[in-house]
Amino acid sequence: MYRKIGVVGLGYVGLTLAASLARKGYQVFGVDAQPQVLESLREGRVHIFEPGIAEVLAEHIGRSLQVDSTLPPDVDVAVLCVSTPVDDQAYRPNLGNLAAAAEQVARWCGPETLVVVRSTVPVGTSRAVVLPPLLAGWGRARLVMAPERTIQGQALRELVELPQVVGGLDEPSREAGLAFFGGLATQVVPVSSLEAAELVKLANNCHTDLIYSFGNELALIAERHRLDPLEVIGAANLDYPRPDLSRPGYVGGGCLSKDPYLMIESAGVPGPFLVGAARRLNEYLPVHVATRVVELIRQERGATVGARLAVLGWAYKGWPPTDDMRGTPIAAMMAVFREAGLVVLGHDPMVTDDVIRNHGGDPTSLDKAFVESDAVLVINDHPDYRAIEIGTVLAARRPVLIYDSWRILDERAIRAAGVRYAGIGYLPEPAGIARPDRDLSEGRV
Repeated sequence: MYRKIGVVGLGYVGLTLAASLARKGYQVFGVDAQPQVLESLREGRVHIFEPGIAEVLAEHIGRSLQVDSTLPPDVDVAVLCVSTPVDDQAYRPNLGNLAAAAEQVARWCGPETLVVVRSTVPVGTSRAVVLPPLLAGWGRARLVMAPERTIQGQALRELVELPQVVGGLDEPSREAGLAFFGGLATQVVPVSSLEAAELVKLANNCHTDLIYSFGNELALIAERHRLDPLEVIGAANLDYPRPDLSRPGYVGGGCLSKDPYLMIESAGVPGPFLVGAARRLNEYLPVHVATRVVELIRQERGATVGARLAVLGWAYKGWPPTDDMRGTPIAAMMAVFREAGLVVLGHDPMVTDDVIRNHGGDPTSLDKAFVESDAVLVINDHPDYRAIEIGTVLAARRPVLIYDSWRILDERAIRAAGVRYAGIGYLPEPAGIARPDRDLSEGRV
């Protein structure tokens, strides 16, 4: 029924959807406001990192997947995938891109086009921001909200395997949306309204932020009492039938660092909401870790000015691997490191040297990070870091401190080499103190 699909916005959400639709046999027309993005895609070069996207472009670009600055007027479906950023000062959403996209679709297309909001928005946005320009241009509209819920690194698979939630302006809109997404995904989930679908996406991401914040809270308490948070969490989880506690860790990315503020905006009035407290705690964690790293360097070295700190992992997460710097912990940490006078070296298998330089670091190699620095901070858990053999990277010239945020390195080998070891919420004494033989620390929800 629906064969010609327009995708407005070719960032992470839009490009992965366009690629998935092209693989399913749809004729896809992608639109983006940035000429450099269109030029890159026409040449088969991908401007985001996502496994499988390059292969889809090689097969479909210029054929079943075309990109341009406008949509053809006869597309059956127009999917809005533009960004909805949050102001970094007032933390209020900027919905200008979405409003502009709706106005463009109203000019390009007609009332028979099914319009789908895919962007993450505060509750009520589809009706208040997207619908008015459609009605002004067409007099009537078919409008659906169907939130994107994939994880980076698995998007092409999850777009098919994850249930697609669909809410409509009215029953005909919802039925049209269910028919469209039924051609893409193995399962579709109808909900009663645009607003219900909007809240589903916020609920998923904000709940994740809440879960991680509790693990981080436990870690901060454990640190104060000289406990091992992974021991506490592992013992609490072992064979206990209630939901697992999360390991401590940084919470970033384009969604989790933004969507809680969209949830707060949806609440409408100030209140004792958990989401805001959780977000503040998760944003505090990188600053806390940076401060702790500076203190430990000062303890071990006597001074911090001029000390060389090698930071491993600049993207916001290491698994699944990504080059995404949105919400990266290092952004909040660098101010602390600069104030302490540290020289920051940087390494990340996914991030270019120019990105590291733009964030204030000096690029280095993985082997040099351990022999040319006074301290090493592991921020993300990329497989290359999990595979590090401590015995091969620690030479005669070795760091005084290794702060292993994800606890993925061999602590015993590090401490046996006379190097101070620490992690999030974990500050063992410098001298070797044996840990329990039974390891209860594995796993994170």
